Amino acid sequence: MSLSTENNYCPRCGSAITHETRFGKVRPVCPQCGWIYFANPKVAAAVLVEQDGRVLLIRRAKDPFRGLWTLPAGFVDAEEDPARAAERECLEETGLSVLVTAVMDVIAGLEHPRGANMIIFYRAEILSGQLTAQDDADQAAFFSLYDLPPLAFQATKRILERLRDEHT
Repeated sequence: MSLSTENNYCPRCGSAITHETRFGKVRPVCPQCGWIYFANPKVAAAVLVEQDGRVLLIRRAKDPFRGLWTLPAGFVDAEEDPARAAERECLEETGLSVLVTAVMDVIAGLEHPRGANMIIFYRAEILSGQLTAQDDADQAAFFSLYDLPPLAFQATKRILERLRDEHT
């Protein structure tokens, strides 16, 4: 369930919600039944795919950051394995079927209001498919780490800088 702190009534009993400090933070609380709202973070998964010394990027077709580039990525569905989510997102955005081979990093931090609170970055290798921009990408291409297009997210920049450091 998603409930912002702007909802006024308890989802369990319908009583008016108050805001109280609970567990170190001001949270929506029901004074009638004792229900406390705990926000769950949104999690995304991304893949880093290298081929011939170049990295796979997609150009965002939607806001925020429309026209800027990033790694294939998207939200993890409830009860979905994050590695499978990363593979699914890559297929949806690039037409490439990939296999996750390792966890690269987990980066926390909300970069825009509709974004993820944390992103799990995986290394992946291509299994099959034809590179074709799809879904919420309007372009997909491989780029040299030393000649990257304008990037959308700080987390993507961090991962690509780390990769560049690994290559030197």
